Amino acid sequence: MKSIRKPPKGYESKFADFIAMCAKAKTDGVSDVVVDAPCVIGDNYEEVMESLSRLASANLALKVAAPPAGK
Repeated sequence: MKSIRKPPKGYESKFADFIAMCAKAKTDGVSDVVVDAPCVIGDNYEEVMESLSRLASANLALKVAAPPAGK
């Protein structure tokens, strides 16, 4: 991914699973990425923006699963 922004320090290691999931989705021709909680894409503004930028660059849509009933 080419970007003019610099990823937050430690982003690549902290979100390695998310980055790999996005790469696999793009390779497999999947259009949506589903996460089970919003924290999967970041714990602060910079991390969330980096994750959303990576999703957009891969032309992927983000979906967050609904919490279990009663929570």
